[in-house]
Amino acid sequence: MNRLHRWYCQSNHWRHRLGTEILPWSLKGVNLGGEVLELGPGPGLTTDWLRAQCRHLTCLELDRNLARSLRERTAESNVKVQVGDATAMPFHDRTFSVVLSFTMLHHIPSPALQDRLFCEAFRVLKPGGTFAGSDSLWSAWMQIFHLTDTMLTLDPGLLPVRLEAAGFKDVGVETSRGRVRFWARRSPSLPSGSYSPDKAQERLCLPTGE
Repeated sequence: MNRLHRWYCQSNHWRHRLGTEILPWSLKGVNLGGEVLELGPGPGLTTDWLRAQCRHLTCLELDRNLARSLRERTAESNVKVQVGDATAMPFHDRTFSVVLSFTMLHHIPSPALQDRLFCEAFRVLKPGGTFAGSDSLWSAWMQIFHLTDTMLTLDPGLLPVRLEAAGFKDVGVETSRGRVRFWARRSPSLPSGSYSPDKAQERLCLPTGE
């Protein structure tokens, strides 16, 4: 992130917007029970809000310095912070009840890697689990704000197809005030002998060599 972007993501103004507007809207109808995974928390303003709503919260952060700072700050809480890449998560299959992503997908540098994150979110979810979150849509202000930064915003019209290709069902997408929120579900386990979509999902989510 550039200096302005990094400063704003730790500001009280951003904290207030997250807590009063963005997170309540993004998580409308999402049950935060069970084991919850947050992808790319950065400085952890989203984590501060989430940890009061969750019983167990795991955060996966690529930046080692941000991860260390968040780990130290939440050491005596219900939060576990781990360093790792959301496109190749260091977790076993079917570990979490909920996977969350807030304002981080546009920092992933290619559609193929974004799709790989969707596949990884599907893989680590328990049957019946939910993948949900939100991100910013393209605007001239976003372009200026991300000067010298990676910015690849999502196309809300294509997002349902991309999530379904990763294996998700019951996909929903909504836009409001320059943002998109999404929610999708991994189907519950099927009876023994029934067809499972997991094998098809595995073929779609093979590494691309990037």
